[in-house]
Amino acid sequence: MKTSFLVLALILAPALVAGEEAKKPPPAKGPRISVEPASFDFGRAVQHKTLEKEFSIRNFGSDDLLIESVATTCGCTVADSYGKVIKPGGSTQLRVRLETRDYVGRVERRVLVRSNDPVTSLTELTVEATVVAAK
Repeated sequence: MKTSFLVLALILAPALVAGEEAKKPPPAKGPRISVEPASFDFGRAVQHKTLEKEFSIRNFGSDDLLIESVATTCGCTVADSYGKVIKPGGSTQLRVRLETRDYVGRVERRVLVRSNDPVTSLTELTVEATVVAAK
């Protein structure tokens, strides 16, 4: 009896896996960008510190995603260390650094990622912090 059950399970397992694969939607046509997280709050930080966060850029489309440019809204923010070509299903890390300088209070900066995604050619990320005076 146990042997029959085991044989049956071995026969049906590939069919179940194939059924699960069939339920997955096909990749979107063309390149498609997704960035996670879309924003990040560093919380409280002191002046004259450099805060760093890595964002994940993913291509959930069917063609290569080309990162054409990455720009920031302030010289106190740098975004670098990313791959320029992301294969379908692949991803790259984007490192964002925010310098608190001598700011005090809420600081919010944006990072703009331009790509060849025909639906979302410009993706915006946000980093923020509440800067307190160093003692």
